[in-house]
Amino acid sequence: MAQPDTKKIFFENLSGTGKAIAVLTSGGDAQGMNAAVRAVVRMGLYVGAKVYFIHEGYQGMVDGGENIEEASWESVSSMLQVGGTVIGSARCKEFRSHEGRLKAAHNLVLQGITNLCVIGGDGSLTGANLFREEWSGLLTELVDQGLIEADAVQKYSALHIVGMVGSIDNDFCGTDMTIGTDSALHRIIEVVDAIMTTAQSHQRTFVLEVMGRHCGYLALVSALACGADWVLIPEMPPEDGWEDKMCQKLSATRSRGTRLNIIIVAEGAIDRHGTPITSGIVKDLVVKCLGFDTRVTILGHVQRGGTPSAFDRILASRMGVEAVLALLETTANTPACVVSLRGNQSVRLPLMECVQMTQEVQRAMDGKRFEEAVKLRGRSFENNLRTYKLLAHRKPESELPVSNFNVAVLNVGAPAAGMNAAVRSAVRVGISEGHKMFAVSDGFEGFYKGQIREIKWADVGGWTGQGGSLLGTKRTLPAKHVEKIAEQMRMNNINALLIVGGFEAFLSLLELITARGKYDEFCVPMVMVPATVSNNVPGSDLSIGADTALNAITTTCDRIKQSASGTKRRVFIIETMGGYCGYLASVGGLAAGADAAYIYEEPFDIKDLQANVEHLTEKMKTSIQRGLVLRNENCNENYTTDFIYQLYSEEGKGVFDSRKNVLGHMQQGGAPSPFDRNFGTKISAKAMQWVTKKLTETFRQGRVFANTEDSCCLLGMRRRALVFQPVVQLKDETDFVHRIPKEQWWLKLRPLMKILAKYKTSYDVSDSGQLEHVIRNRPKESDGSVAM
Repeated sequence: MAQPDTKKIFFENLSGTGKAIAVLTSGGDAQGMNAAVRAVVRMGLYVGAKVYFIHEGYQGMVDGGENIEEASWESVSSMLQVGGTVIGSARCKEFRSHEGRLKAAHNLVLQGITNLCVIGGDGSLTGANLFREEWSGLLTELVDQGLIEADAVQKYSALHIVGMVGSIDNDFCGTDMTIGTDSALHRIIEVVDAIMTTAQSHQRTFVLEVMGRHCGYLALVSALACGADWVLIPEMPPEDGWEDKMCQKLSATRSRGTRLNIIIVAEGAIDRHGTPITSGIVKDLVVKCLGFDTRVTILGHVQRGGTPSAFDRILASRMGVEAVLALLETTANTPACVVSLRGNQSVRLPLMECVQMTQEVQRAMDGKRFEEAVKLRGRSFENNLRTYKLLAHRKPESELPVSNFNVAVLNVGAPAAGMNAAVRSAVRVGISEGHKMFAVSDGFEGFYKGQIREIKWADVGGWTGQGGSLLGTKRTLPAKHVEKIAEQMRMNNINALLIVGGFEAFLSLLELITARGKYDEFCVPMVMVPATVSNNVPGSDLSIGADTALNAITTTCDRIKQSASGTKRRVFIIETMGGYCGYLASVGGLAAGADAAYIYEEPFDIKDLQANVEHLTEKMKTSIQRGLVLRNENCNENYTTDFIYQLYSEEGKGVFDSRKNVLGHMQQGGAPSPFDRNFGTKISAKAMQWVTKKLTETFRQGRVFANTEDSCCLLGMRRRALVFQPVVQLKDETDFVHRIPKEQWWLKLRPLMKILAKYKTSYDVSDSGQLEHVIRNRPKESDGSVAM
């Protein structure tokens, strides 16, 4: 007899009744903290607990009084899109003293609070753990001083702590991304993109200083995202003589016709001897050695400000819900944990293991063990550094391996932001591996027409920040033109194909595999990198372009909701793209704080629509002024956007009025997000390295011959790893009629959106974070972490 799923059964009986949970933000602020606070409050109330705000971080806990305030559902409305932290954050010297912590304990006991959710950096979390360890002793002291009754020691015997890391620096070990990092990268890349236009006009060099006193993550990833000429970070100081090498690199770039140079400096950058390297020093060096017109831009607190990105809102919402679940499951013997992200999964890790690993990084840097410091930062950081070096620094021709292989790159399907970053990465890695790279214009339509040209290193300079597809892309499938395509493969001696595209690219590979039986030209290594805003490619949890589309949806929804501020109650019906895939509507709904999202994968009828209208009507009467409903374009052929709009308009009469908006192709346009630039860059680099390996393996008797299933693969993100999967084996996982995978991970996020919108629903916690341990060296496949 099958064993029941204990986690699911546990949640059905899960109750926070009688429990009190307090949430606080401490240390530096970070975009997305408000989304985390909102999720903690609403999930806490959902399970029946009392939830409290602690204003001004630990200072508020020490001062007590009005700083500890009971939270309601309505008190966290309209805060999802607000940057910073609305409950305040402050550094508190008093809490570092025993007397301060004694006051804090007294204030918590007065409210019956024994569950703390702390959102902050490693210092804040370390302080919380110390507080937890001292808790029973503090209560005994309070009894001795006559401040609390003796029975309170037994009643409030244990303090439970769960942490979430809010830090724009991404300097905490154990998690791929901290809350706020993605938004900070958005601010940096917005500035870099703006600076590039003025720099090109005047042929200038710009030195940008970004935050990161002890961690170079922001500098490194923004350098990768914008294709910077040079980057200086504290974990990997440049070798002695770096000044001459940097100037040679800048000069060589200019000599190839480039009109600008970008140098990114982390504020904590040092040389091998520990001497600080400031943006001013770098500027003076460039002016002195090269005479280039050079400017410095110090971004400062701009990086902390602004609206949180879609990624940070979703991350913080997931982490907040997970934190409440962790608090409800904790026992007196459970160690304090921190909720982390690995790949696209939430996990729980022992708080002090993560803190100790983070402190080890600093000790390694202080001891000038820089290679060790990079490794301790994690596989994602290490992989970012390796990829940057591979793409930014061109080896001399004499040092390049000679492979004599020709590799063609093409885009297939609809355009997606980040495609150009993927092509740039493929071309430069291919050249570094010794291949001759060819660009095919307009997909397979251009292929059979012979629109093929060799593409060089400099040809893809500046491509990372460009939206759309610079190569040109079409939805044309190869089957009708397979003979002409084979002829072009033969004429240009193409030995491998790298395709960047969406569902059409997947179908194309299946057609080319079939054609192998008739045409030997297709018996070559072929690999696909998924790129589509719809995120509907089987074999991959994420596609290049989907994050940019989500940010477009989220930003637009924010503006649409704001348009109704100060007016009467209003509900907006928003139609999103995605074909039959509801990813954009569902995850966009979670990021924008939608009340409902209608998708094909979750069938609905008129009764569901009526229930949603009644639910919104009830909320409108009591609290909220604006409602948001998202609809996937193909969710139902009868319940169209117009139908839903008319239904809400009619049924909401006297309570709210309705407006509709079809977002359309704005979801495909615009500059790619930092996530898509980096995801495209890293996944494409990995794909090209696979091509090199396969070419070597299949080269026999003077020719390449690859006809096995594993020589035609899709490289996709699966949970925590990038995995190469033969496309033939993905057929069983695919609904070809509706062009979607049969199983989609993000469907588990839908109940989360409903809970946060005040619906009663069942929440599957079978995939909820389990307590794991910090791993020093993760499996190699996880190099391609989803978290940039």
